[in-house]
Amino acid sequence: MKIVPLEPSLEPLFWNTISRDIPHYYFFAFDWKHRRDQTKILLALDGDKIDGMMLIYRGEIVNLRGSIEAAKALLEKLDLEKAEIQALEEHKPYILEKYEPTATHGMMVMLLRKGEEKLHIKHPVVGLDVSDAEQIATIMKAADSEFWGDVTNQSIVEGLNRGAKWFGVKIDGKLVSVGNAWTTEWVSLIGIVATSEKHRNMGYATSVVSTIVKNFLAEHSSMIIFVRSENAPAIHVYEKVGFKQYRKYFFMRGIKRKF
Repeated sequence: MKIVPLEPSLEPLFWNTISRDIPHYYFFAFDWKHRRDQTKILLALDGDKIDGMMLIYRGEIVNLRGSIEAAKALLEKLDLEKAEIQALEEHKPYILEKYEPTATHGMMVMLLRKGEEKLHIKHPVVGLDVSDAEQIATIMKAADSEFWGDVTNQSIVEGLNRGAKWFGVKIDGKLVSVGNAWTTEWVSLIGIVATSEKHRNMGYATSVVSTIVKNFLAEHSSMIIFVRSENAPAIHVYEKVGFKQYRKYFFMRGIKRKF
């Protein structure tokens, strides 16, 4: 097995491989096409076939796909002191051999195909803009400090400028539930859904997700969302709207072990 960087001569093989299962390879497709200056991809080649691949985004965020043998060979090339890794569950033992985890989660991607949606819009949902950035950031930080603790007003504005569409529910002029989504060439992605703690279990998130689905399935035939496997309330909302569990992953943040 040979480990090589993705280069122009290998792109036809790369795109042919990932186009068969875009939800599984979403970040490989999106980051390579739209954020190439911040993205490195290594391929594990078995003859003229790709047996696995590893994406490294911004020198810290890693996605790993492929057979166990490919994953082991790719991990040998990973030399980051700190890493955030999303990989197949069967890759977990080999990742933990190399990295001391500071946090681990089960992760899954859920898929919704057009025609399978079940919309539940019981609350008015409005489109949001840069004037809502501060409230969006506040809700996100409170809802999940581990994943969104570093979010800033500026990062919300930058996302809006890059094409993210935000929606939310306001009570007395104050945001209580928010969500965003992106349109890509292949599939639409729901990136964030968050509700303030005292406004949960009231159907606000379901209304937000339903509104996003209604808008984005007008443009694409399917949508995806990544969610932690232990986040039962979120999974319940997504399943209620029609999303189905598609693939499961192992997620870890960690520090390279010293040997």
